[in-house]
Amino acid sequence: MDRLECIKSLMKKKNLKGYLEIGVSNGHILFRVKSNFKIAVDPAFFFDNARKIGKTFLNPYNLFNRYFRKTSDDFFEQDAPSVFEKRKAELALIDGMHVYELALRDVENTLRYMDEEGVIIMHDCNPQDRAAACSFDEWKARGFKGAWNGDVWKTILHLRCLRSDLTVFVLDCDHGLGIITKKRNEKAMHFSMNDIQKLTYDDFDANRKAWLDLRPAGYFYEYFGLK
Repeated sequence: MDRLECIKSLMKKKNLKGYLEIGVSNGHILFRVKSNFKIAVDPAFFFDNARKIGKTFLNPYNLFNRYFRKTSDDFFEQDAPSVFEKRKAELALIDGMHVYELALRDVENTLRYMDEEGVIIMHDCNPQDRAAACSFDEWKARGFKGAWNGDVWKTILHLRCLRSDLTVFVLDCDHGLGIITKKRNEKAMHFSMNDIQKLTYDDFDANRKAWLDLRPAGYFYEYFGLK
């Protein structure tokens, strides 16, 4: 189970087609998604026009892609109101900067333009060791080597504590896939944002299952009734 399988399943079985991807990088996920409404946001796409053309031959839906080479903050301020004026996002993959406050802002901004039945998938929610959970500066200092999940786990904890209007859990696969839907949270926790900011990786490691509401990968199919 990985994020692409989740996306394909939701599109096919739940008919969620309007797609937003934040943090596109080389387009590994984006170019394989079949939708005529795909919004791609990244300040530095790692592909050129030739790759776009090649991927369109492989997947004609890529002809409809709209690319926004800018930060997600700028996209939501400058473009999102018109982009989503007539059609809301139904499915979003958030895989941008792996920093608590920035990832949280991506979620909250996405929710403003998300259909009531929509789903957000958030990557990098379950770092397996301290090295993967380090800061961006630490990752940069080691030459961008190894997995970097940052502290996206704090974003998940924040939403579970402070957004009772959302149901949030994490699938134990693909570096931790956060699933966020607009359904009332019956398992609210009680940390404040200030509390969360002070938490360490050791705190997380001792409580990851409870704090993330960590679920086996197969729970995805159960939750969405896809069995």
